[in-house]
Amino acid sequence: MRSSPSNNQCDVLVVGGGNAALCAAVSAAEAGAAVTLLEASPREFRGGNSRHVRNIRYMHNAATDIMTGPYAEDEFLDDLMRVTGGKTDEALARQCIRLSEDAIDWMRARGVRFQPALGGTLQLSHSNAFFLGGGKALVNALFACAEKLGVAVRYEAEVTGLAFDENGFRHVVVGDEQIPAKSVVAASGGFEANIPWLTEAWGPAAENFIVRGSPFNTGHSLRALMEGGAEMIGDPTQCHAVAIDARVPKFDAGIVSRSDSVPFGVMVNRDGVRFYDEGEDFWPKRYAIWGRLIAKQPGQIAYSIIDAKAVPLFMPSIYPPHTSDTISGLAGEIGVDPAALEKTLGDYNAAVGPGTLDTEILDGCRTVGLAIDKTNWARPIDTPPYCAYPLAPGITFTYLSARIDAAARVQMSGGTIAPGVYAAGELMSGNILGQGYLAGFGMTIGTVFGRIAGREAAGYALK
Repeated sequence: MRSSPSNNQCDVLVVGGGNAALCAAVSAAEAGAAVTLLEASPREFRGGNSRHVRNIRYMHNAATDIMTGPYAEDEFLDDLMRVTGGKTDEALARQCIRLSEDAIDWMRARGVRFQPALGGTLQLSHSNAFFLGGGKALVNALFACAEKLGVAVRYEAEVTGLAFDENGFRHVVVGDEQIPAKSVVAASGGFEANIPWLTEAWGPAAENFIVRGSPFNTGHSLRALMEGGAEMIGDPTQCHAVAIDARVPKFDAGIVSRSDSVPFGVMVNRDGVRFYDEGEDFWPKRYAIWGRLIAKQPGQIAYSIIDAKAVPLFMPSIYPPHTSDTISGLAGEIGVDPAALEKTLGDYNAAVGPGTLDTEILDGCRTVGLAIDKTNWARPIDTPPYCAYPLAPGITFTYLSARIDAAARVQMSGGTIAPGVYAAGELMSGNILGQGYLAGFGMTIGTVFGRIAGREAAGYALK
């Protein structure tokens, strides 16, 4: 295996090309380091999962030109604790929340643009800032900033090995090259596009999973860290997994594949049976549980059933729903037993109590007496045409991660630090996300710890 002499003068190698990697590269370059960024994809697919993002959640104490009100530390932390069930490193979580406060200003100063607050069913107008032009515009702006700072970018440079030990970082492996540097930031995502690895964790059910994001997030850097003795944190089955339209492509389905109809109807499996409370909480705080829920259903398939009243309440997914003027006809369209679906909806309609639908609050419109009650936004499904969206588990990113400290330094299994080795983004998200998800929080983690990792890697390399 040959060494790459063109990179012998590199101070910091950044592995990855998404938001976390770009924040690390920019921060390291601004700190005076010579930086090379290694992106596994071709240029036209650069950016990893960040190409598909829409927004970032961040702490702020007052309304702004793009936010309708404050989102303080306590509210942010409370939201995180509820979705994770307390499965988080609270010190790192608080650090992430507090350091998110200047994220928008930092991004704006580097060319990223934001749009005014959005209303509607997302309910994020006071907590999340939306990127003008979406994730692709974000990625393009940060690449442009990095290149102006002198960051060398190599495309189609998939890192398959990473050599380090308790004495420090040595090199990464790309093809038949060994590329050395003084420090490295691993920020190349999780292993969600590696179906064999998913199958190790989930069994045969993983064959039916759809990957919402980049097909280049195969987890090679994470595996290399594991094999090098880095300490891992997190459950390999825990992940950001949402309900997406089952008809989308296997990889790179993106944000348009998500179905937001779930809170406004009922969800049934292929047997026509409901299996969870569709109105448990606001959609941005619960949408990321539905992928795992569907993954546990027969055939990893489910159907969101709504009627004509619900159609105006949410943004439709990329494909139109199956429709029918009768419930039995709809059951035939989706291959569910008509008698079972009619009974499920009949029981549900009979259990709906009085109330006035209000999608902006937890309105308490609920069912009473069902084995699984719907606790908000419940109203009879009785107005044809009836609609069904077929939904499958859509994996965005996995939570099995390298354990880090507050300086984004990778920790070894013996409790020591791996000198010169740092991690950011999805590859270390399991330190904070033990389970569950908050809309836009992956971007928060990537921005905060990408900046920390880049700055610290530069400081280590230049000392």
